[in-house]
Amino acid sequence: MIRPATVYRFDLPTGRSTVVSRPETSVEQQTASAVLMVRPRAFGFNPETAASNHFAQDRLGTDIAQQAVREFNALADALDRAGVAVMILDDCSERPSPDAVFPNNWVSFHADGSVVLYPMCVPSRQRERRFEPLHALLRAHGLAVHQVVDLSGHERAGRYLEGTGSLIFDRPRRQAYAALGPRTSAGVIADFDQRTGYSTCTFEARDPQGRPIYHTNVLMSLGEQFAIVCLAALDGTSRRGVTSSLEATGRTIIDVDFEQMEQFACNIIELRNSYGGRVTAMSTRSLSSLRPDQRSLLRGLTGTLVDVEIGTIEAIAGGSVRCMLADIHLPSL
Repeated sequence: MIRPATVYRFDLPTGRSTVVSRPETSVEQQTASAVLMVRPRAFGFNPETAASNHFAQDRLGTDIAQQAVREFNALADALDRAGVAVMILDDCSERPSPDAVFPNNWVSFHADGSVVLYPMCVPSRQRERRFEPLHALLRAHGLAVHQVVDLSGHERAGRYLEGTGSLIFDRPRRQAYAALGPRTSAGVIADFDQRTGYSTCTFEARDPQGRPIYHTNVLMSLGEQFAIVCLAALDGTSRRGVTSSLEATGRTIIDVDFEQMEQFACNIIELRNSYGGRVTAMSTRSLSSLRPDQRSLLRGLTGTLVDVEIGTIEAIAGGSVRCMLADIHLPSL
């Protein structure tokens, strides 16, 4: 029997949670056993997004697009071998996007059958949002969509919220964490919370040069038993509040430094395989950035670690494995 999920409101400075309602919705697991990936057609450096993403680098090369496809295939194959279902959507052939390989920014999937579509910061990424072919793919895999929560209208007012780049979900508790910035608007978060029953903890996060960190998933990831986070990116009050909130969930915190964050140590995702075991996917670069004790701790808190070399995608587009995967929590038809 599926029981209604509890919605909490929690206070950032204290980390104290309060039950406010029990909406009629399915309890979600933290991890999904299937992911959406989008095969790129025109991968490359995107000057529109690079304005707020200092991880991206404009590098010359004749094989960049082809290498990105090879890295995409390597990740898809590695996940398939690990027992995770991979659903692949091809980028639009008429107007391909250089960042199409990162679908987690425009869509998220939820256990009550909701699909949320998000407002994207730049025009070249807004055209990635294609629900009809996505819906057909989901139906072909026997998955149901009961409602679409379309937040894209906020783009007209210059307000953005880029999916699970902006929002880090604690799905069983219907909580989220979000670092405010050019791509993550408090106004859109309020709309998201109201329409989904979530409660989002917002804060500011900056790199050592004082620049806003462009996406929350660069500095935080939540698994069932772990939270890997760069606490140094938060100011003192936010750091205490986020730490308290994470500790209240029973998760073990793996705190990484700025240098590790720059190597995408937090841009990882825990999934489930077809046998019910946990699989944490990450890039070879992010895994290598962890100290031996951190790596050992992570292995003890999850199941299999799957790492893949995606150096071209990381260097040119400024995102890593988490950005390439939209985890699917939808019910069956």
